[in-house]
Amino acid sequence: MIKVSRFNGTSFVINCEWIETVEATPDTVITLVNGKKYVVNESVDDIIAAVVEYKQKAGFINRLINTQPENDDK
Repeated sequence: MIKVSRFNGTSFVINCEWIETVEATPDTVITLVNGKKYVVNESVDDIIAAVVEYKQKAGFINRLINTQPENDDK
């Protein structure tokens, strides 16, 4: 679950396993696999970071993702 906020200032949590897309239109719109959409204050990059952090804490991601153009699997 990740915490996000509406434009009126209220916060709520979304099950990030249900997120299908996150897009900037320019507002950030999160679309779930069931078709439900949420417009939130956070940026697309903030949502991505929150999902990665959640998955790291939950043990789904157990190492840092290589963002370098070279392969580090030596």
